[in-house]
Amino acid sequence: MIEVKDLSKDYIILKRKPGLSGAIRSLFIREKEIKQAVDHISFEIKPGEVVGYIGPNGAGKSTTIKMLCGILTPSHGEIRVNGVVPYQNRKQNAINIGAVYGQRTQLFWDIPVRESYELLRHIYEIPKNDFEARMKHFTEYLNLGPILDIPVRQLSLGQKMRCELAASFLHNPAVVFLDEPTIGLDVAVKENIRKFIREMNHLYGTTVILTTHDMEDIEQLCQRIIIIDNGSILYDGDLVAVKERFGHQRTIHFEMPQTDHFKLPASLESTVDVAEITESRVSLLFSSRDIKGAEVIAIMMAEYEVNDLTIKDTSIETIVKEIYERGI
Repeated sequence: MIEVKDLSKDYIILKRKPGLSGAIRSLFIREKEIKQAVDHISFEIKPGEVVGYIGPNGAGKSTTIKMLCGILTPSHGEIRVNGVVPYQNRKQNAINIGAVYGQRTQLFWDIPVRESYELLRHIYEIPKNDFEARMKHFTEYLNLGPILDIPVRQLSLGQKMRCELAASFLHNPAVVFLDEPTIGLDVAVKENIRKFIREMNHLYGTTVILTTHDMEDIEQLCQRIIIIDNGSILYDGDLVAVKERFGHQRTIHFEMPQTDHFKLPASLESTVDVAEITESRVSLLFSSRDIKGAEVIAIMMAEYEVNDLTIKDTSIETIVKEIYERGI
């Protein structure tokens, strides 16, 4: 569905010194700096995949998405989206794709949501029967009924995002790009949006590319992640595999009646670290490669009175953060 080969995007940044003298000097001499936002990346995405495309701010995520949408022209490399070169065939590509940007709207600001959808029906030339069937489905699934006759500018952020999602899937695109679709939303709205995305992927086989800083979105929606930083791909693979590869760090929280005189048992000193000690809890950090959790628990319970315990695996957020900081 998506082919990206040796893709790069360079920006030319014109520099100017401050003040009036800098402004006058820049009329004759302009200093230039080339910023490489995307650096020779390659990947392929199959039909029906839900892929998390993640990285820190400035990593090159949005630049990549804009090239896939046909908004930007690559400096180097090749792109095909459903067989179409986006920047050469923008109209044809627009029919194939849907997009949601967390900070922008594709709806018409001053008219009711229902009329925005009618306009989009004519823009995308959606058959009336298909349009009505999808609208019925979307209205039920996203609870759009109470807000269809309200102007977009009067909607809350959560209401607007539900309407944006429906608009992006309205013409049944082959690929949908979701850029921060849950930003600023409460837990209940986030869950509804995730359910809707899963449903669209299941019913229509829609390929979804998701960029987000919310790792819960990634864990609940994606089977595969692509991690990008400084314009280069650090990891491209299965979400479960990256957890198995990097998620060996575990924490056990021991609830204890007394922790004043706690000392780590000698048999654990070489493999276990004390992460935290509070009035009623001791948290121990260890690698499952070095020692089994059951062994840590057995040694602790043999030496101390333990009221309760919880074992916490490394979250995907922690793993990704470490990959950002240390590389693969």
